[in-house]
Amino acid sequence: MSMSDSSTTSLPGWLGKGQGNRDIGFAIAVTLILAVLFVPLPAAVLDFGLAVSLSVSVLVLMVALWIPKPLEFNSFPTLLLVVTMLRLSLNVASTRLILSEGHTGPSAAGGVIEGFSRFIVSGNFIIGIVVFAILVVINFVVITKGSTRIAEVSARFSLDSMPGKQMAIDADLGAGIIDEEQARTRRKEIEDESGFFGAMDGASKFVRGDAVAGIIITLINVIGGILIGVAQHGLSLSEAADFYTVLTIGDGLVTQVPALIVSLAAGLIVTKGGTEGAANEAVLGQLSKFPKALFMASVLLFGIGLLPGFPSLIFTALAVLMTFLGLMVMRQADAAQASAERAEAAKQRAEAAAPEDNIKDTLKLDGLRLELGQTLVPLISNSDAALAGKIKSLRNLFAREFGFVLPSVRIKDEPMLPGQTYAIMVQGVEVARGEVRPTGLMVVNPGDCGLSGERGKDPTFGLEALWVDAETGAKAEAMGLTVVDPESVIITHLTEVVKEHLPELMTYGATQTLIEGLEREYQKLVSDIPGNAPMVLVQHVLQNLLAERVSIRNLPLIIESIAEAKRTTSNVGQITESVRRRLSNQICKSLVDQSGFISVISMSPAWEKEFLEALRVNGDERNFVMSPQRVQEFVLQARREIQKFAEQDQWPALLVSPEVRSFVRSMLERVSPMTVVLSHNEIHRKTALRTVATVGQ
Repeated sequence: MSMSDSSTTSLPGWLGKGQGNRDIGFAIAVTLILAVLFVPLPAAVLDFGLAVSLSVSVLVLMVALWIPKPLEFNSFPTLLLVVTMLRLSLNVASTRLILSEGHTGPSAAGGVIEGFSRFIVSGNFIIGIVVFAILVVINFVVITKGSTRIAEVSARFSLDSMPGKQMAIDADLGAGIIDEEQARTRRKEIEDESGFFGAMDGASKFVRGDAVAGIIITLINVIGGILIGVAQHGLSLSEAADFYTVLTIGDGLVTQVPALIVSLAAGLIVTKGGTEGAANEAVLGQLSKFPKALFMASVLLFGIGLLPGFPSLIFTALAVLMTFLGLMVMRQADAAQASAERAEAAKQRAEAAAPEDNIKDTLKLDGLRLELGQTLVPLISNSDAALAGKIKSLRNLFAREFGFVLPSVRIKDEPMLPGQTYAIMVQGVEVARGEVRPTGLMVVNPGDCGLSGERGKDPTFGLEALWVDAETGAKAEAMGLTVVDPESVIITHLTEVVKEHLPELMTYGATQTLIEGLEREYQKLVSDIPGNAPMVLVQHVLQNLLAERVSIRNLPLIIESIAEAKRTTSNVGQITESVRRRLSNQICKSLVDQSGFISVISMSPAWEKEFLEALRVNGDERNFVMSPQRVQEFVLQARREIQKFAEQDQWPALLVSPEVRSFVRSMLERVSPMTVVLSHNEIHRKTALRTVATVGQ
């Protein structure tokens, strides 16, 4: 019993070792092929090698017939080189035997060559020469030359079409039709296709060279054999010609037949092109789609059979056969159409029986959608369209800057929009709209520059703009003006809209996706946060941070801060403030200017005191009680100081007490959303401040 167990367990290990050593076996096989060029082979070993060559050629042909797509046999160029080298090595070995032993008779070079010389050549070297010449012409002039040309054109077209295919993938990815994994798969398939056809273009030269080498070797064998037979073995000229020519032609046929088979396989692969399915499915399936062609062919065949001197019986039989095939094809087509109609009717019945599925699809909202008027459709449909690629780059930018992967932006043409108008939808609601000229360029703040064009407004910031053509745009750039293409106008607008609506895009599902991307320890920490809905708490904190454009990329630290703060308070606002304190280094780094300082606007002591007095604390609840008049006065004073710097495109932060930071932020949110409100607790210890103004003085 133990012996049986040991043998059973050892077999898989032995097989596994064999699988692991296949690379060594392949290297040994290639080395042996090269050795055949120099080492004399006995006739029996040569017979084995020729049989292997013929078997491998037939195997390659069968695989070429059955593969659905050429890329599924992308090792063919390498295999073609190895098989060609095998044939040439065996050709050299057979030449050595023929020249050294040819005077002994037809069996001098082994049974395979003798069999070919007897069966195909029939012992007559003149017939052999004619058959050999015909095979060489078929292989070299017809099959190989055509395959080489097709491979060359396919390689060129594949390389030329790569940029367009890549842009199509980027467009589908940007529109949300495919995901990142599908995009990578399609890009890999394009690269493999280009490499395959390029390799086939070069590998087809092997076949041509093999045919030329076969002709040269055959001539050398005939001439050299006759000279050796007459000069060294005392044969007469006719005997030497008979012996050596028959053997040489047999040898040539033994190598040309596998070469012809492999050339046919190469032709089948490169001519398959974009057709999918085995060769019989591709060819017979497409021929059988046209029964009228079969009927017409049968009529022509019957007419040819009626001509004088033609075998009418054969042509009539073929005409009847094609008519029968045509009737069968028509019957199958009718059956397929009836089956398709039944399937469509069943599908409609199923949809009618389950209308709630359609309702669910209708209720689904796109997180982000960009709707384009009819005139703007070329921005995504042209071969050189860049809008989809820029949207993909925008998603990558938000992932790096905010640590938040935006939902796929669905791009849709909307007939109800004016032609040059686009609309940006967030959660199914239109939040922004603008106009661009798809063939023009936008000059921002042109002033009185003297350029001709169509006056308009920058959709994002409302600045004065001028739409011009490409030539005028080049002049504007030379004048130092800002010139923007229509795609960049849309992307800039989309960027600002997304920044403004980041909290809305941070849905429960998006939060869960972020948490699932963390390490297992942090996922457990989220589940251990006290309370009934820890995921909802995390979502609300992330929404609060994104509302003030604080990056959530350091999600592990945010989770730790939430778990720590939740033990002392359940107020989401206070938990958010605690998280901001832990992110102080990150927040301060994002505000440091080129000189290494953070420019801040401070509050006067009077305002600080009044704000603190207006604060009411009741347990976890914090309320702010200040008269609307005083709130308006503060907002006006703060706005006045902020605008002094905004005119120079500078945005200093407003520095306030920790207790009132959130309330001050809510006051300024509507009048100056770009202004960052910092508390003293959020200033990192290594950060240098520069006070540039004070509110209330």
